[in-house]
Amino acid sequence: MLTGVRIVVLGGDARQLEVIQKCAELDATVSVVGFDKLERSIPGIEHHELEDEVLASADVLVLPVVGCDDQGKVSTSFSDLPIFLKKEQIAALPEHCIVFTGMAKPFLRELCVDNGLRLIEVLDRDDIALYNSIPTAEGAVAMAIRETDFTIHGSECIVLGLGRTGFTMAKTLQGLGANVRVGIRREEDAARANIMGWKPFMTTDLAAQTGAVDLLFNTIPTMIITAQILSRMPQKAVIIDLASAPGGCDFRYAEKRGIKALLAPGLPGIVAPKTAGGIIADVLIRLLLEEQNAREVER
Repeated sequence: MLTGVRIVVLGGDARQLEVIQKCAELDATVSVVGFDKLERSIPGIEHHELEDEVLASADVLVLPVVGCDDQGKVSTSFSDLPIFLKKEQIAALPEHCIVFTGMAKPFLRELCVDNGLRLIEVLDRDDIALYNSIPTAEGAVAMAIRETDFTIHGSECIVLGLGRTGFTMAKTLQGLGANVRVGIRREEDAARANIMGWKPFMTTDLAAQTGAVDLLFNTIPTMIITAQILSRMPQKAVIIDLASAPGGCDFRYAEKRGIKALLAPGLPGIVAPKTAGGIIADVLIRLLLEEQNAREVER
């Protein structure tokens, strides 16, 4: 149970609703800021404006998956009022407060360092990334179905990158009957690909692989699908770039060539916010319970 733990949730989207609900169910005191347009009420939570007094009582500050931009602006899907996290507000947090987000930009990192606050970026965790790869792959498949006039079954698919998302993406396409090739950057990944029944190739040889591709899924966050690569691809091909913005594709040249190329970061929060929010909530709750147990041991 989280009895006695005060959690302040500042902005966010539908994923934060799962965090709020699960924490409230475990008897945490949950205060929310930026949720004045909620269509349904969540029992046991307190609505506030962003004030120093609210932050001063926080044991945990939960920010959106992308914490805030470099001007301190916090995104919120449930309020029309802009929210900015300022230096003096971070300074109002008690020293023991944990700042919890998906990934932090330099502005937030510097604020936490300057104030001696512990910052947890959950998207860096293997467990979060592995679980998130499932709704990412499902969302990418849904996009592919919507944007094409052929079946994935029997299609020629390329997945660039064999990390957590790339592995799940390739496995999902294989399960749908696609012919899957995977672009790898390390020789040792070739064995993993071959064991799974995929055809590996080095990403340095990508130009030679794209002549007959139907669907290309990129997970590598560097410019890899260059104009040179695009010039060899058939116009009917569809590119779905799953890497974080700005992605790894020359979108300008793809449009010039008439190739459909879509940047699709953050799919878990779009296609499966309940699942994605539940994943984040479970990790947050587990970390807080571990903190409680550690303090009890120290006593």
